[in-house]
Amino acid sequence: MLLFCHALVGAFLPFFVLSGNWVSAKNINFYNVRPPVDPTPFPNSFKCFTCDNAVDNYNCNRWAEDRWCPESTQYCLTVHLFTDHGKSTSVTKKCATGEECHFVGCHHHRESGHTECVSCCEGMICNVEIPTNHTNAVFAVLHARRTSDGSRWTVNIAVLVSVVTDCLVVMQHPPVPVLERVCLSVGWQKW
Repeated sequence: MLLFCHALVGAFLPFFVLSGNWVSAKNINFYNVRPPVDPTPFPNSFKCFTCDNAVDNYNCNRWAEDRWCPESTQYCLTVHLFTDHGKSTSVTKKCATGEECHFVGCHHHRESGHTECVSCCEGMICNVEIPTNHTNAVFAVLHARRTSDGSRWTVNIAVLVSVVTDCLVVMQHPPVPVLERVCLSVGWQKW
């Protein structure tokens, strides 16, 4: 029974560790967003931060709806409107097609005195930041194509940690024959 409990803890502990826990809005690190472990709706699925005319980047990312982008889109688009002093007046983020991403760059509107910068990127939740100048108002694409299982690495790490934990438990307690063979086959030795 003790071995079963250790195996159960070893199997589920990595998933609790990987799930994360955001306690306070002040401590949100938008770069620490983990890839989803739920099944993707179609091959090459991805998510973007999405908002419409948020007052600033923080509020856009903080209240962004967590949903998959439509299959007809491939990129994340960000439109940032700000004053001559750099104060954001509007942030819009959405899933976009390649055609919508042809207008990247910054454009100054003389009549309002505002500047509008547009950027596009490819990848899971790649639009964390907002464009503020010609250096970052770009169309950034990945060199390698995405795979349909973008969350594969997260899941593989969780499975690896689970197997290692189970192997350590098996090697310290009376062995379960099948699990012992698996552990020995990957090079783990009893001590």
